[in-house]
Amino acid sequence: MGGVFIAIYSLNIKIQSRGKGKSAIASAAYIAGERFKNEYDGTIHDRTERNDVVHKEIVLPENAPVEFLDRATLWNAAEKSERAKNAQLCRSLRIALPKDFTLEQNISLTHQYVNENFVSRGMVADIALHDKGDGNPHAHVLLTMRPLEKDGTFGAKSRMEYILDDNGERIKLPSGRYKTKKITTTDWDDRGNAELWRKNWADTLNKIPTLLTNI
Repeated sequence: MGGVFIAIYSLNIKIQSRGKGKSAIASAAYIAGERFKNEYDGTIHDRTERNDVVHKEIVLPENAPVEFLDRATLWNAAEKSERAKNAQLCRSLRIALPKDFTLEQNISLTHQYVNENFVSRGMVADIALHDKGDGNPHAHVLLTMRPLEKDGTFGAKSRMEYILDDNGERIKLPSGRYKTKKITTTDWDDRGNAELWRKNWADTLNKIPTLLTNI
């Protein structure tokens, strides 16, 4: 018999920050159920006891080096690119998945959403699906915070630009320095993104047929 399909909507977004005692390596070990050494501080993160990781993959944008398909290489490179003690290391998503979907369907659904919203904009995405068989399948997604340069290295999150006067000349301050402004190199941190990404996930779920057969 057929049944009414109800998708449970839940999408949480967090920033993993070194200033709050977090690390990208620890997050990667957690979602993948693997063991990694953080080359930034030497800490070993071992989550190999996990038995609920049913799928994991890394999805690269076009300009990313193939070496980033290795999880330890990817996130150690992200850690090394950040020198500040309070640096933001990665963006973390936790997404509830339809419990009536097969694993293959949930992989496809997650992959489509991540590609359309993040990888297409230049972010590297580390995806892991967890399912304990308790009716609460969900996906974890870790996203890089820095743009990739043409050589495959992580670039700057922002740069300083001189503010010019009406004649196109730099404006000198009393200190002797020139007036500047901060220019972000991507729009990934725009305030409206979280709301947009949540809406896009809701739209993705709404595209799923509301009536499934044989469930």
